[in-house]
Amino acid sequence: MAVNVLLIQEDAHGASVVHDALSRKKWYGIEWVRTGALGLDRLRAVGRQSTTVSDGIAVILVDLSVPDGTGMEFIDRLRAASPAIPIVILSPAQDEAAAEAALQRGAQDFILKEHVDDYVLPKTLAAVIDRADMADALFNEKERAQITLNSIGDAVISTDVAGNVLYLNIVAERLTGWAAAEALGQPADTVLRIIDSATGTTVLNPMKTAALHDTTVGLPSTCLLVRRDGVELPIEDSSAPIHDRSGAIVGAVMVFHDVSATRALTHRLAYSAQHDSLTDLPNRLLLNDLFTKALMMAQRHDTVLAVLYLDLDRFKHINDSVGHAAGDRVLQAVALRLIECVRASDTVCRLGGDEFVIVLSEVAHAEDAAVCAEKILASLRVALVLDGQELHISSSIGIAIFPNDGAEVEVLLKNADSAMYEAKGLGRDNYQFYRRELNSGANERQFLETGLRYGIERKEFELHYQPIMDLATGGCSGVEALLRWQHATRGLLLPSEFIGIAEESRLIVPIGRWVLREACRQAKAWQQARATPLRLCVNVSAVELRSKEFVAGVAEILAETGFDPRFLELELTETFLMQESKSTDIVLQALKQLGVTLALDDFGTGYSSLSYMRRFPVDTLKVDRSFVRDLITDAADAGVVSAVIQMGKSLQMRVVAEGVETKEQVVCLRKMACAEAQGYYFSRPMNAADFSRLMRPRQAVSAV
Repeated sequence: MAVNVLLIQEDAHGASVVHDALSRKKWYGIEWVRTGALGLDRLRAVGRQSTTVSDGIAVILVDLSVPDGTGMEFIDRLRAASPAIPIVILSPAQDEAAAEAALQRGAQDFILKEHVDDYVLPKTLAAVIDRADMADALFNEKERAQITLNSIGDAVISTDVAGNVLYLNIVAERLTGWAAAEALGQPADTVLRIIDSATGTTVLNPMKTAALHDTTVGLPSTCLLVRRDGVELPIEDSSAPIHDRSGAIVGAVMVFHDVSATRALTHRLAYSAQHDSLTDLPNRLLLNDLFTKALMMAQRHDTVLAVLYLDLDRFKHINDSVGHAAGDRVLQAVALRLIECVRASDTVCRLGGDEFVIVLSEVAHAEDAAVCAEKILASLRVALVLDGQELHISSSIGIAIFPNDGAEVEVLLKNADSAMYEAKGLGRDNYQFYRRELNSGANERQFLETGLRYGIERKEFELHYQPIMDLATGGCSGVEALLRWQHATRGLLLPSEFIGIAEESRLIVPIGRWVLREACRQAKAWQQARATPLRLCVNVSAVELRSKEFVAGVAEILAETGFDPRFLELELTETFLMQESKSTDIVLQALKQLGVTLALDDFGTGYSSLSYMRRFPVDTLKVDRSFVRDLITDAADAGVVSAVIQMGKSLQMRVVAEGVETKEQVVCLRKMACAEAQGYYFSRPMNAADFSRLMRPRQAVSAV
């Protein structure tokens, strides 16, 4: 494709000479105009599009003798019309000075008219076009580099070999506080002042080091950049030397960025990893570190150290009663009270849940730990007012002493934990020092928990069944499924021996699913064998009910076993009803939608049951055995039972008396119009086979 030349020349002969000189070069095309005005119009209309575009202009060849083109201002007008197109002057020999003046105004070259031929002219024009293309390429490359450097998130600064600033990008301007126009030529140490954060002394500029040693270097992490206004910023950097084509060092460049946000986030993450998010106390991770250091100090100075392991008494009941959000506020209040009870040199940590550890360093005598424990117990006994409601809390504390009770962190914590459980066993709200024989109790808990984890897999659990009797007919109206553990070495264990551990470890969730599935399977078999279906009662712990998968699990088991949900009664505890009411109501309504009925077990032993009876969809009240036991001899207990029966009737609830053991109790309950009863008087719990034999004749078990 031809390279177009715009020739501005009045002289036709001169134009012919130019045409002849270029005509032999097939790649040149000529546009000839006689006046400067026409030339300017052509430039304004087309401009320089490209040397590869047919109607573009690659070079302007202008004779300064055109009538309207005399004077250097014409060169200015040409450049203004198309600043990127190079200009070559045609000049007679006698006007060579004017041609040189045109070069000063922006023309790229000139040719004496006497020298125009088919060699000089094409060669001159080609050289001018090549230089223009190279200038364009350099400009574009520089522009791209400038845009790139201003677009990246890092600051860039460069210096010459003497250490004076040659360049700053926009980010560097912002971080240093220096505008590029002010910084250029300034010593790098002036624009980029770096100090050591620990000493405040000036650090050698890394670009000088890079240039001096011809290597890439970086600043230590303790260095700070001092902005022009005095603000100090932590930075990360990399500095490298700049070489010319021969390999000689001609300067250096430094790339750096502000790491204030990153370091702040790192510090926050590190703090969060070592502190409890609820109470802001050190957590178990930080406790290990602080405890280890305190032990080393005690060993070095041959002093006594004490660790107090604290657990709130019945906190689960508090949490269930007031809800988890309020329970969290209780824990925060406890943390503040613990801090107030110890010295600044001591450490208070929250292990999780309602467990806290206090490390008392520099203890003169073991008795000092007892004084601190007494102070903590007294502080926690003061009623906590939460949303206008008084809450009474207490704690059990176990104490282990270094070096008598251990020389390692884990040993001391384990022994203090054992002493804490001893304090709970002795009635709570007290402290106990560790004794070696206490480890047997901790080992026992660990032994049972480990066994529970494999109980289902090893098929060690079994269900026993106790009939529920209709006091009006004397017939069996229902059956309660009761869990037993056939331990490999301990024999048959009752729930009271392991349910607490199962709930604490949340193993009660998979165990409870097994109980429900097995009970429904067995009850389905009995339904198929009897004309009259039995109501199946299954105990459910609050831990299970709070499990997100519980309702779905019940639905799945009912579908799997084919058991009619109308005959399934789930027995709940009062503590579950007293937890956060909104979530409780959601769970109970979801269970009711499945078609199951709900019973409230051990009714009368809680604190808030009456206020919840009309609110929640409870179908059955089970009077606690503690009232039934003294029904005949204690008028107060008889009054409670009678009141519960009457309340149940008024609320259209079934009432079942538990723990019935004598004929006199049965007679009294019938007089009170109690609907149902269960207890040893009728039958002890028995395995499925024995219960099947009991029910086979379909005969009533005599109630009198």
